[in-house]
Amino acid sequence: MENKTQLKPLVGMNLRELREVTARLGMPRFTATQLAQWIYDKRVSTFDEMLNISKANRDRLSAEYCVGLEPPKSSVKSEDGTIKYLFDAGNNLAVEAVYIPEDDRATLCISSQKGCRMNCYFCMTGRQGYHGDLTAHQIINQVLSVPNADKITNVVFMGMGEPLDNLDNVLRAIEIMTEPWGLAWSPKRITVSTVGKKPELKILCEQTAVHIAVSVHTAVPHERESLMPLEKIYHIADVMEMLGKYDFAHQRRLSVEYIMWQWFNDDIQHAEALREIIPNEHVRVNLIRYHMIPEVQKLRTSSDERMAYFRDYLNSRGITCTIRRSRGEDIQAACGMLAGKVKTQERNKTKKA
Repeated sequence: MENKTQLKPLVGMNLRELREVTARLGMPRFTATQLAQWIYDKRVSTFDEMLNISKANRDRLSAEYCVGLEPPKSSVKSEDGTIKYLFDAGNNLAVEAVYIPEDDRATLCISSQKGCRMNCYFCMTGRQGYHGDLTAHQIINQVLSVPNADKITNVVFMGMGEPLDNLDNVLRAIEIMTEPWGLAWSPKRITVSTVGKKPELKILCEQTAVHIAVSVHTAVPHERESLMPLEKIYHIADVMEMLGKYDFAHQRRLSVEYIMWQWFNDDIQHAEALREIIPNEHVRVNLIRYHMIPEVQKLRTSSDERMAYFRDYLNSRGITCTIRRSRGEDIQAACGMLAGKVKTQERNKTKKA
């Protein structure tokens, strides 16, 4: 029997690709739809469980393919109930997904790349460098393979990587999550976070109806450029102006992510600068507490008082603004913290061995 690592996974394929597989293997056209149902609806992990597909066809499939559901390598649970999962990404690399339960909701924060090449100053993932894109299989596997997958109400592309730097695979994952033959989710259950890759963001807006979250953090151009090098190419004011041309008033939502640093971007002048680039009253602003990482010592978390003052100023001027509750900081699962601690621990273990 062939080694499983040599078999091609079906998870991550869309219906057209499944039809290509079944056609090449001489199977009826409807077999592709059956495969999609078993994989994405019933979420089975072996061909033997696909009882309405003949044994002969299951044997043909298993000679070249596997279903491809791969459980996380490990997990760690926060005091607040947040769970961080570590997934194998090949070549001795790993990515993380974070499960965040809250009342009747459960959000899964998923990764799209192995590391990141945006090189944002305050982000631990970016400081690890870029080691490749995740495939659609690796992205969707995070959604299907966490232990509480059946409880997920929302998925956010806010894990490791810049989703729009891996647009093709992210679009394919969104297709699988939203099409009737896939998970059949409403696009309103999905949010894509970006630092503002303008051309790819335009494609995402035009080809999907998912929510968009833009990481701004400061609307002052030279400050943002010092933190987020992409500002040199795509100015955040231009990105927000473009987004203002799309309808975010009804079925989809546009939000601004704004990490707050003491004495850097948390005063009224910065609140006013942010207000000036927000295209309309339908945009929501999420203020985020900064979670310190060892490599960045000069940035400090804003006080609760300054965050509240910033929030109230924007609300008084017609901009909906809230302070996001911090989750999972004790397990390195909060904003900007993913993959650093676990990667360092595994590297140290390797050295000792």
